[in-house]
Amino acid sequence: MTPLDSPLLALTGGYWDGKFHALTGATITVRDPASYEAIATLPRMGAEHATLAVAAAVRALAAGPPDLERRKRALIAVADAHDANCDELARIITAENGKPLAEAIGEVRYAAGFYRDAVRHVDGLAPRTLAEEPRGCTWRVHARPAGVAALITPFNFPLAMLAKKLSAAIAAGCPVVVKPAEKTPLSAIALFGLLHRLELPPGTLNLVYGDAPAIGRVLCEHPAVRVISFTGSTAVGQWLAAACAPHMKRLSLELGGNAPFVVFADADLDHAAEQLVANKFRCSGQTCVCTNRVLVEASVAEAFVARVAKRVAALTLGAGAAVGTDVGPLIDRAAFDKVSRHVSDAVERGARVVVGGVTASGGDGVGAFFPPTVLSGVTAEALASQEETFGPLIAVGTFSGEAEGIARADDTAYGLAAYVFSADLARLERVAQALHFGHVGLNTATGPTPEAPFGGMRMSGVGREGGEQGVHEYVEWQTTPIGLP
Repeated sequence: MTPLDSPLLALTGGYWDGKFHALTGATITVRDPASYEAIATLPRMGAEHATLAVAAAVRALAAGPPDLERRKRALIAVADAHDANCDELARIITAENGKPLAEAIGEVRYAAGFYRDAVRHVDGLAPRTLAEEPRGCTWRVHARPAGVAALITPFNFPLAMLAKKLSAAIAAGCPVVVKPAEKTPLSAIALFGLLHRLELPPGTLNLVYGDAPAIGRVLCEHPAVRVISFTGSTAVGQWLAAACAPHMKRLSLELGGNAPFVVFADADLDHAAEQLVANKFRCSGQTCVCTNRVLVEASVAEAFVARVAKRVAALTLGAGAAVGTDVGPLIDRAAFDKVSRHVSDAVERGARVVVGGVTASGGDGVGAFFPPTVLSGVTAEALASQEETFGPLIAVGTFSGEAEGIARADDTAYGLAAYVFSADLARLERVAQALHFGHVGLNTATGPTPEAPFGGMRMSGVGREGGEQGVHEYVEWQTTPIGLP
């Protein structure tokens, strides 16, 4: 089924009722983004297979949730499986996603962290008795599994995004149906091969991929699916919300972003430049939390751009598996074309190309490589300011004064991540309070961590992943008053 030749891909196909299912019929082709060579041919599953997977999850739910200790053991086992197979899982991520191997290794370790952190929150789901006895009753509070959970993941972090969702679902006791992105299903298949060895109860974990609209309709309309967790575009998130509304399903949606990176004149410019470059080019800029709009106080803009340009010019563009690669290819030609369009539009509106800008490859058979690019003088009207670029482009604009900086940063319908740099701690607090973003880095451009809740505001979604709050997305709270004798 796959020329990738990985021992973790010895079994492929759909997974439900505790086993892999070899399927015939329509297929999908997984390609290496660096070369566009086919690395796997897999069955293209649809509504019928999604229905079978949900039915398996329903049977697991009817058997009752695992006790809290068993959930903790399962979470630790999944984390250990990531660690024990880190290099091979990373190789699969790089093969289907294109990111540098060092990044892929970091992703596997990051993913393992979500399972380990979830263990800390399992005991908090134990039934508890209120100290008070209102209305003459003893009151018990129970954390019940919300039901079957559908976990829909994107291409950019094929293991980490799954870990955010799956760790919380396991902690809460919810059986799951996982649907990975069609472009990057191999990482999930490999993980299920490892989970299969853990001998979890049949139907606890299920996997389908292929015809996204058909599978999505089943997950939205099946009455047993009570939670849908999705990471991806705002447009698809809106479609899911509308499709689920008649069924009153619980939604956890991490959607698009338009992250500002605000640099005030009193900031440490070298530190800010280092943070920006580290933040921006992860997965070739194809992350919802990476910087999209760089806003620099006008008096230091030239000095800051020079620092950024020096660092970006030193980055090496190449295949993710190649030694020394800093920035890999984009996922496909459509992604490449969008970055090209944003660069051209900004230049037509007066921006200046400082680094890059000349495309290294159009993607016809040789990979969609776009060079790391820095533009200065980008206006608020440019596409790079208005839309999420999702590529290796640093678009720098300017502002004058704190009020304008806040206004420019918050001038978007999205609210996933933002970053602010200043030597004035009081200013940092003021700006963070004024910004409508779920994640605001202050003098740091770090992204989410397993220990803290993460999610968006406004058009960037609802719900949280990570920390105790992430586990609670999969829990229904039930109270049982007991009449006193």
